[in-house]
Amino acid sequence: MAKKYSQTKALLAIAKASFTSIFRSPSATFFSLFFPIVLIVIFGSLGGGGGVSFDVAIDKSSDTTNSIYQAITNAPIFDVVRGSDTDIADRLKKGRITAVLTISKTDSGKYNVHIKSTTASARELPQLKTVLEGMINELSQRGPVEKIASTSYDVMEIRPYKRIDFYLPGMIGFSLIGSAVFGVSFLFFSLRETLVLKRMYASPVTKSNIVIGESIGRILFQLLIVIVLILFGRYAYDFTLVHGFITFLELLVLSTLALIVFMGFGFFISSVAKNQNVIPIFANLFMFPQYFLSGTFFPKTALPKSINWLIEALPLTSLNDALRKVAFEGSHLGDCWKQIGILGLWGVVIYAATIKVFRWE
Repeated sequence: MAKKYSQTKALLAIAKASFTSIFRSPSATFFSLFFPIVLIVIFGSLGGGGGVSFDVAIDKSSDTTNSIYQAITNAPIFDVVRGSDTDIADRLKKGRITAVLTISKTDSGKYNVHIKSTTASARELPQLKTVLEGMINELSQRGPVEKIASTSYDVMEIRPYKRIDFYLPGMIGFSLIGSAVFGVSFLFFSLRETLVLKRMYASPVTKSNIVIGESIGRILFQLLIVIVLILFGRYAYDFTLVHGFITFLELLVLSTLALIVFMGFGFFISSVAKNQNVIPIFANLFMFPQYFLSGTFFPKTALPKSINWLIEALPLTSLNDALRKVAFEGSHLGDCWKQIGILGLWGVVIYAATIKVFRWE
């Protein structure tokens, strides 16, 4: 009696072969691991640079009819940031603005400039107070009052938001989307062109196991890359993992979900590409806008608000936001339901489209 063919063994064999074959490609290892590490080192080494300036926000309850307000808003040394209360609070917490200033008139007729800051801006705060005191003294000399205003401050103790806490999640997203889209699209196009897929299709292995086996190999490889990136960031730059190992595991879960979604785009591109030369064009059309719009290399707040709806809809935006929320803010997967939902929706759409166009030969 013939022994029954084991689909499980076949799937594991395909996954193992796929996993080991990736290590034979130096370019895959370089662009997935070493290139992101180089970028992390470069961004992590950047200093403030330039002349002294302060990003500040003016509280909406402030008195704006006085000379102090006019002096602050017109001084080149101050960059007055505007936005919603939530946006301003988030920037203050992450040290992207030095302080929130509240200008109010006291019972004595003088003004008080209240400086609300956090320990994330501890280096800039002494200079800010000196500049404000100097500005108040200069304005006082022009009028009859000895000193037209005083200053007070409130510094909140918070977890320091380091550069690596922004850049590392972005580099993880950069690595995942590049490896998944480029790797899968070139792999399956090559397997189809060399008739390997056709021969595998004719074997006893089920079609789903062929695709799943190849996918598992690539997911395992990329998760290994993510682990190395997190460990590098943690021990070289003190990357924040709020809940330790739990946060680490949740980052891997998010990475796995994103990989599955991004691989769907790789499957789709490999199916619609007529030749190998157009694959980079299709892949870059999908990836490059996201590199610059999704908060990978610089904050989304630097982009025009008019395209905010587009930015929030991108899958890489959802991944980057979820990774940062989990790693730095201490959120759990349930708190990232919006980002996970957007990724899931993209996954449903792209796999539905891929099923219609996927070809074995």
